[in-house]
Amino acid sequence: MASITIRNLDDATKQSLRERAARNGRSMEEEVRHLLRETSAPAAVDEPTWPEPGGGDAALAGKQILLIITGGIAAYKSLDLIRRLRERGASVRPVMTRGAMEFITPLAAGALAADRVFTDLFSREDEQDVGHIRLARGADLVLVAPATADFIAKMAQGHADDLASTIVLASDRPILIAPAMNPVMWNAPALQRNLRQVREDDVQVVGPMRGEMAESGEAGLGRMAEPLDIVAAATHMLDDRPRPLTGKTAIVTSGPTHEPIDPVRYIANRSSGKQGHAIAAELAALGASVTLVSGPVTIPDPHGVSTVRVESAREMLDAVEQLLPADIAVMVAAVADWRAAGESGEKIKKKPGKAPPPLKLAENPDILKTVGHYGKRPSLVVGFAAETQNLIDNARAKLERKGADFIVANDVSPETGVMGGDRNRVRIVSAKGVEEWPEMDKQSVAARLAQEIAARFQTAMA
Repeated sequence: MASITIRNLDDATKQSLRERAARNGRSMEEEVRHLLRETSAPAAVDEPTWPEPGGGDAALAGKQILLIITGGIAAYKSLDLIRRLRERGASVRPVMTRGAMEFITPLAAGALAADRVFTDLFSREDEQDVGHIRLARGADLVLVAPATADFIAKMAQGHADDLASTIVLASDRPILIAPAMNPVMWNAPALQRNLRQVREDDVQVVGPMRGEMAESGEAGLGRMAEPLDIVAAATHMLDDRPRPLTGKTAIVTSGPTHEPIDPVRYIANRSSGKQGHAIAAELAALGASVTLVSGPVTIPDPHGVSTVRVESAREMLDAVEQLLPADIAVMVAAVADWRAAGESGEKIKKKPGKAPPPLKLAENPDILKTVGHYGKRPSLVVGFAAETQNLIDNARAKLERKGADFIVANDVSPETGVMGGDRNRVRIVSAKGVEEWPEMDKQSVAARLAQEIAARFQTAMA
């Protein structure tokens, strides 16, 4: 075909051609050739081919997820969400509303998804065979992230005035939404009424979270769930793996404990609870009936899990003992080793020119050791060792002393970023030796550890 000269076109035509080429992932010259072929050949529309998936995860490998991105500031998180889903082997096809394109570009979403981005309900190319129906029915899951108050209202009322809302109304596939909005909007009676309706319509909801808003000085409940939390919710909905732990009970502890000094101060650590919460969700995905005993955290409760919230180490021990006997116990929580020997009933005041009063400490109960030597001990007891030095030696000593079947050891030195971060590198320390795992995100660590627990539990019961 002869070369095509575009520079002589008027500016409006060139801009329209540029936008069309970007949507379709072609150069402008390639787009012109495509248009010429379209006009010279009979229309023939093939079913769109989903992009090749990314890496691999047992639950999401090969799954096809239609990601609808709506017009909220949290749309920037959807780019990371695409990457996280593809890392786990899912194919992602983005659909963007007009509002979403005010925050992120179709080019960015398409590049991360390795697929074209769909934006227009009245696209001549896509809709000549009712393309929104093919999009609505061709996925394993329809995921809306972020889901704005406006879009939730459309879902509740059955509106279909753009491509995204039409897909949702025309879909017979599972739907998951991740709301994101200002806290006042989240608490508005109209929004809560619409949310109740979409839940009645069997739409699953993940989040929102509590935290700072984009608006200066605004904070509260309304932040979109973090990408890994959304991935966990999607995994729970799509997981069709065998459930080897069906009928078994599991206790998981997670997060820090807060040990009060006075009414406003406490002793704590930097644990976020991300690893423990992810493990609880993965055990539930394998069929176990899981109760999560969580210290104070800011992350949402995992799907498919019963959660008991506590503050102190003594409260956590009481909660765990009430849940025994159980088949499996996984003690992930970073429990404070010490507490104030005597809690002050009033705020301890600073006195000018005088030294602070001495803080006398008392040792907290050892929850892992209690469970490991319990009269009706679980068949499998797993402990965690968070260390900054002598990692393996300390983990081996903990294994012998506390009656665990194996210890998951991780280095939490500040430079690792493990405490509060999204990634982890663990070693499995047991009587058989030490198994080193590569660095992974905490969700992947949890998935692999749940499989390891299931395998070891079956061996222990054999």
